[in-house]
Amino acid sequence: MDITERVGPPLTGDERETLRAFLDFHRATLAWKCDGLTDEELRRQASPPSALSLLGLVRHMAEVERQWFRRTLGGDTDVPHLWSDSRDFQAAYDASGATRAEAFAAWEAEVAHSRAVEAAAESLDVTAYVPRWEEEASLRLVMLHMIHEYARHNGHADFLREAIDGTVGA
Repeated sequence: MDITERVGPPLTGDERETLRAFLDFHRATLAWKCDGLTDEELRRQASPPSALSLLGLVRHMAEVERQWFRRTLGGDTDVPHLWSDSRDFQAAYDASGATRAEAFAAWEAEVAHSRAVEAAAESLDVTAYVPRWEEEASLRLVMLHMIHEYARHNGHADFLREAIDGTVGA
């Protein structure tokens, strides 16, 4: 599936199909909010004093995908952060020198990897240890967490996009 194809979730799908579809819908929504903008517009910090930008959101979500699907579910705890040598998640938000090509290539690669990890999991009940929670978490919880994470940041993307060029809509 194309990361930018915005398809609504099935109205009668099973649990896994519905979670997968909602997550992909929110991924596509973030891409849609960035559509048609220049690198400069994508880097624009549209809500001072916040340094948040659309490109920063894309970079952040690449790190989030990487954290939950590579490190947590995939068990690859040594995989480095994309934009920080000190494991600083906040570094992704600094898009001052970033480009659409660089940010989207990283994000799309992480989404593809995430989809592969999810597809390979036997069931939504597969668990992995989450160090900061000091407990196991299921794939189901991770997918719900990712939907929440995208939905929250897509709300930010709505405001950022409107401030850039007036475009609104979900």
